[in-house]
Amino acid sequence: MLREIVMTSDYIKQKISAKPEVGIILGSGLGGLVDDIDVKLKLDYVNIPNFPVSTVEGHSGCLIFGTIGKKNIVALQGRFHFYEGYSMQELAFPVRVLKQLGIETLILSNASGGVNPDFEIGDIMIINDHINLLPANPLIGENINELGPRFLDMHNAYDKNLIEEALKIAAANDINCKTGVYAAVSGPCYETPAEYRYIRNIGADAVGMSTVPEVITARHMGIPCFALSIITDLGVEGKIVEISHQEVVEVAHKTAPQMTRIIKELVGRI
Repeated sequence: MLREIVMTSDYIKQKISAKPEVGIILGSGLGGLVDDIDVKLKLDYVNIPNFPVSTVEGHSGCLIFGTIGKKNIVALQGRFHFYEGYSMQELAFPVRVLKQLGIETLILSNASGGVNPDFEIGDIMIINDHINLLPANPLIGENINELGPRFLDMHNAYDKNLIEEALKIAAANDINCKTGVYAAVSGPCYETPAEYRYIRNIGADAVGMSTVPEVITARHMGIPCFALSIITDLGVEGKIVEISHQEVVEVAHKTAPQMTRIIKELVGRI
């Protein structure tokens, strides 16, 4: 794996003119942030050696290099999921490559289902902790000491300083922003009412099918993480309705400008 990481990062380094400082991973329907990036280069995943390819609607499949303000960034427009059939090591691979390219902070976004009864569709939740309900972990297997420790402490998975700054940005821009715990499940099924109750009862505020493997991978390599969710549907008793992926993407599109404002200003403060 280490050889493949180095091979892929060396290929990309030959294409770019500046080392990215911040990595951004965009979730379902949230690729619109790209419009606010001064884009210098786009690389399709299919053309990058060893890189996985996104198969989900709403995930474009490009690695984008450019600037937000004065910061050099790299954005994954389209992420990868366990339910697509990728192994946890394959899910970890893009984040490993971003580290080799030089990123010092990772920002992630996703669309999720709210299980906190105080949440409404369209709310933004800044993730302050997570519960990993996935059936595997990207660090299982032989540890690569050059990347990080065998046993990883996760008490500070989401950077408290970045959360504090983001809340200030939200308040200054009159954006109603919640904080909460994100539970990661494998998907691709949306949850049953009993599963929603279970997820709420164990302490989560929202549930989704991504983000946690990437955060574990980033923290393994010492990268501070900031993540936020757009609540696109509700898993609250009395409010559960049939949901489709298209509806999730549509809600994400509507709330994306507020999310984009938070990310743009946060990048400027890193």
